[in-house]
Amino acid sequence: MGTVTPPAPVPLVEELGWIPIDEAGGAGVARRVAVDCARRLGFSDERAGEVAIVAAELASNLHRHADVGSLSVRCLRAGPLGAVELVAVDSGPGMADLVFSGSDGTSTAGTLGIGLGAVRRLSSHSGGYSLPGRGTVLTAQLWPDRGAVRTPVVAGLTRPITGETVCGDRWAARERDGALLLLVADGLGHGSLAAAAANATVDAFLASDLDAPAAIVQHLHRVVSHTRGAAVSVARVEGAAVRFAGLGNVAGTIAFPDGERRGMVSMPGIVGHQSRGVREFAYDLPPEAVVVLHSDGVSDRWTLKDYPGLSRQDPLLIAGTLLRDAGVRRDDAGVAVVRP
Repeated sequence: MGTVTPPAPVPLVEELGWIPIDEAGGAGVARRVAVDCARRLGFSDERAGEVAIVAAELASNLHRHADVGSLSVRCLRAGPLGAVELVAVDSGPGMADLVFSGSDGTSTAGTLGIGLGAVRRLSSHSGGYSLPGRGTVLTAQLWPDRGAVRTPVVAGLTRPITGETVCGDRWAARERDGALLLLVADGLGHGSLAAAAANATVDAFLASDLDAPAAIVQHLHRVVSHTRGAAVSVARVEGAAVRFAGLGNVAGTIAFPDGERRGMVSMPGIVGHQSRGVREFAYDLPPEAVVVLHSDGVSDRWTLKDYPGLSRQDPLLIAGTLLRDAGVRRDDAGVAVVRP
């Protein structure tokens, strides 16, 4: 097979849901959802079969090793191409050497241990982060061709409140003149109306050609007034600088590997309904730092110091780890990460 490079470094993400892997049947559900996504995207029968293998292996690994685990299935779209993305998150015993554990013939449960090696071989891109006693996050991205792809510098992950199937938190990103613009929206409340507010906010953000965070937030405030409203933050990342604006309690943080965190200032209000003014702030972004935006469904009691090496990993692994450990079950939760 040849190498496929998606034309857009920031694919659009369609969340297909989280599948709890608390019994053996969960692997079958995950496989069916992933294959349905692959067929919808026009994958060949052979490639759809490889998607099935990867989904089944990730789900089976969760069932065998994790105390609590779930699998997120997502459709990615980048121009005319689409991909299936899988995120496996667990709070199990973790692995001291994830690379070794993913090698063919290696197992921590007395089995053949081919699962994670197969995931790595069949995926266009895959990754993992694990800490003993904390759990593991594994990701796999499968484009129509098995060839390598560019990994975006930004990624996000959302999860609905327990008992809901739709999430009122959403994230989106787009590029403009060499700068990356990132948005996180937290629709007021929960359920379908909160999701509708967040969806309208994201749609308006993606359709706009504005590139200043304050101007974007002001624009959103005007155009989503037909919804129940949302807390919104927007970050513009370019080189060693971040510009930030927000209304409401979507947190923006510049985080460092040593645990230092610099909070970015959001103004009180609800996009679409209440605003006493929007202000934009500028911050330095050192090379070792990452930008994290998250809704109030993610506790702010996290620090990268607790996760050695995590800041050097793919943004999706950072987002998945923070969502697992800092996300609260009594609220929708969403987190997005830029790792320049």
